[in-house]
Amino acid sequence: MTIQPPMLRGGDTIGIVTLGSPLDASIIDARIATLESMGFEVLVGKYAYSYDGIVASTAQQRAEDFMAMISNHQVKMILPTRGGTGVRDILPYLDYQLINKNPKIITGYSDITILLNILNQFSNLITFQSLLLIDFDPNTPKYSFDQFFSATSTLSQTRVIQNPPGIPLKSLIQGNVRGQIVGGNLTSFVGSLGTPYEINTTGKIVLIEETHEPSNTIYRYLTQLIMAGKFQHCQGIIMGQCTNCTVSYSTTYDDLINGVMYPLGKPLMTNLSTAHGYYKAAIPIGAMVDLNTFDNTLTVLEPTVKI
Repeated sequence: MTIQPPMLRGGDTIGIVTLGSPLDASIIDARIATLESMGFEVLVGKYAYSYDGIVASTAQQRAEDFMAMISNHQVKMILPTRGGTGVRDILPYLDYQLINKNPKIITGYSDITILLNILNQFSNLITFQSLLLIDFDPNTPKYSFDQFFSATSTLSQTRVIQNPPGIPLKSLIQGNVRGQIVGGNLTSFVGSLGTPYEINTTGKIVLIEETHEPSNTIYRYLTQLIMAGKFQHCQGIIMGQCTNCTVSYSTTYDDLINGVMYPLGKPLMTNLSTAHGYYKAAIPIGAMVDLNTFDNTLTVLEPTVKI
């Protein structure tokens, strides 16, 4: 059975780490102040403020920060500052057995996607495609905070993941399937191919979203996943939004869904608001969900945290 991390409560300690690209210290400090104003204690990783070009610090240093938070029994949640790039570099340096024995809430999106899925695969832990440290900001919509705390701070037996009002979920191929939900950012997903850290999609419901990529790149990545067999044995597909993606060759993201994903014949839902979008649904990676494209619902079938 997949491991549920202990729930987040008021006054808990949140560990701040930078696992990919660096983030300006003033932004980190401002977001930490928001967390503290919400009543949380904060522990900042040794290399959270580091800057080493494309990545914040060496892969070993970033992994060291992450594992230090895993080992610290006071830390209840690990919150990366941002994604960016380079998160997969830390994967060979993580102790997955220790993570399995010390489950914590681990949340994020963008390049953090690869970490979330691999912790589910290698440590059997439910993780969360949800808020990063940068999102603990007054401008983040209430919807995103409600989603985050519903997933990490409540013991609901079931939870229907709904878009904000006025942003409908759309179903292109009808079906009703169940399975663990995996996936996330398309670029990170593709970047795992051919490595020991490929995402397992067999029997799963696969979520994909992206940001700031032209449609010809999206086409290239989707067809690469198809040729790698990543949709052959999945149960269903959810296409999240492609935030600030540009049109190339007069082909839109929706055109690609219809031309590339529709022919796969799997139950197919689109337009889920999550990750890079303004509104961020909280997706529990590794949890059992019910995808019903007859009535356009996505339902989490189990608690995603425990007491």
